[in-house]
Amino acid sequence: MSNRLWTKDYISVCLTTFFMFLNYYYLLVTIPIYLIQDLQGNTAQAGLLVAAFYVAAIFIRFVAGRWIESFGIKKVFIVSLIIYLGAAFMYFLTTSLFSLLILRVIHGIGFGMLTTATGTIVATIIPNSRKGEGMGYYGLMMNISMALGPFVGLLTMNQWGSFVMFAVSAVSVLIGTFTAFLISLPKQDKKDEMIIQPKKKGVKINDLIELSALRISLVSFYFAIVYSSIVSFVSVYAEERQLTEVASYFFIVYVIALMISRPFTGKWFDQHGANVIMIPSIISFALGMFLLSQASGAFLFLLSAAFIGLGWGTIFPTAQTVAIQIAPSNRKGTATATYLSTMDSGIGIGSVIVGILGAQIGYSTLYLYSSIFVILGLLVYYFLHGKESHNIREQINEQALEVK
Repeated sequence: MSNRLWTKDYISVCLTTFFMFLNYYYLLVTIPIYLIQDLQGNTAQAGLLVAAFYVAAIFIRFVAGRWIESFGIKKVFIVSLIIYLGAAFMYFLTTSLFSLLILRVIHGIGFGMLTTATGTIVATIIPNSRKGEGMGYYGLMMNISMALGPFVGLLTMNQWGSFVMFAVSAVSVLIGTFTAFLISLPKQDKKDEMIIQPKKKGVKINDLIELSALRISLVSFYFAIVYSSIVSFVSVYAEERQLTEVASYFFIVYVIALMISRPFTGKWFDQHGANVIMIPSIISFALGMFLLSQASGAFLFLLSAAFIGLGWGTIFPTAQTVAIQIAPSNRKGTATATYLSTMDSGIGIGSVIVGILGAQIGYSTLYLYSSIFVILGLLVYYFLHGKESHNIREQINEQALEVK
């Protein structure tokens, strides 16, 4: 098996992920504005739209992993592209809260299926010896889109209005669909379809959840609760601290720190295992949250972004790599679905908790407590995965040798 990472298929799946996530983050910030300005909605209804998208994506992922095993990755991937692309063009037709709500559910279903499929594809095409490096760059595509999506979305919406905003959204998905069809899906998928166990009576919990990936997924869930306070409320905190002018640069610094570190962290994972990456990343995340809680000026505010980027931005792809590596070869799709659904659940639940606590104690105090919460996560990581990391790594190496 070739040890090359930057193949046509890998580049294509990374570009597909970038454009699809760009669309996701782009609409995440612009849909509430569209609802309020164009459809005369309110903030409570905007929150309902966000929740509807997340709930649809989380629930569909559990069955999407099962579908990949039952029908093959190609069919699920193509259906997800059709749903996601169709939804992007249907925004032009929304004229009420109800129609927008239904569309966000459909879009969430497409997003959940698509991210499960692409996560499974990329895990399959990356050489085993370069899994950490490959998944790291794949995760970086999501991080870059997270920084650019809101920036481009707000600029487009404010300058040219909702019609152009939806047009740019549709174009981004169109480009992502084009790059998706450049991917040569793994040939073994057809064999996998022949191995499927049809006519299974009933559905068991392990048909929908990959239990081997659950422990590391719960680690990600724990830290995602804190990350939700960043993605949902850091702009509110910046306004509270009179740092509105630099707020838009928070995620730019976040991504720059990630881009600088990514060539090293992925290779270190492949060479030394998860602990060497996860433990420093957790500490960096905690330090970033502490600096954010103390930020009264632009320097500390942006410095915290760098440490948070190095922290959560490395924890997310590293934990996802572990989840995929430890799953049986025919359960990669379910492992991907288990990991992403668990992580998204952490962000969804965290957003509710953080919203309540932030209003009660203030975001500065909330971020201070969050830094302590993250440090305690070292224990969570150790007991759920860290203490077994060395043994798991040896098992993976033995399996790799057997394949050779």
